[in-house]
Amino acid sequence: MTMKVVFHKDFYPSYTSDPAAARGRMEAVVDAISGEAEFVEATPATAEQIAAVHPPTLVQEVSDNGLYEISALAAGGALLSARIGLTEPCFGLIRPPGHHASAASNWGFCFFNNMAIALTDLKQQGKIRSAYVLDIDLHYGDGNVNILGKSDDITVFNVEAYNRTIYLTEVRRQMERCRANIIGISAGFDNHRDDWGGLLETGDYKEIGISVRRAAERNNGGCFAILEGGYNHDVLGQNVLALMQGMASG
Repeated sequence: MTMKVVFHKDFYPSYTSDPAAARGRMEAVVDAISGEAEFVEATPATAEQIAAVHPPTLVQEVSDNGLYEISALAAGGALLSARIGLTEPCFGLIRPPGHHASAASNWGFCFFNNMAIALTDLKQQGKIRSAYVLDIDLHYGDGNVNILGKSDDITVFNVEAYNRTIYLTEVRRQMERCRANIIGISAGFDNHRDDWGGLLETGDYKEIGISVRRAAERNNGGCFAILEGGYNHDVLGQNVLALMQGMASG
């Protein structure tokens, strides 16, 4: 298995003091996946692509905090991941994360909503009519819901089960019902047993990836994932690799 992974060396440095920006986080993932990844360099989202989701006030706030460049690069990485995902599974190894960023506000280590920028661009370019966002992060992706949940053509689902078996069953059921041109995974890994949530095993991420890939194939559509949470560097890389292996199955 070799899978395209969108990345940029500028994601390595720590850009602020929060856990998503911690030193060593990107290195932990790159070290784990290098043997099974074909790295593709991210490019920044344009001002127009960002403005399609966020008003000038939010963009100015991010800029005033010195975070525009890295946030635009993360959004651009999500855009490229989604475009590649139309024809083959892709993982966006990007940061800052985005699923807590609403149109005019943000929190939770997020500045721009990467998933919303990516899917909005695909729709505006006429490349998709419908999309499904599966958010597997420990924390509810309120930004995804606030922006994308308003569209009749986009379904946003946050997995909120606190029992491992129920969690995986719910993912399978959702994917069995899924009807969309593309499936985007807001891939947070902080629900792992050795991370903040303490629930999932590493192999469970592979099972999630398999369910997503099967749904995409059934719909004659695509799939991609972008990094959200996941803060234990000792297990993060293997969890990302497991998800990638599941998505690449088929």
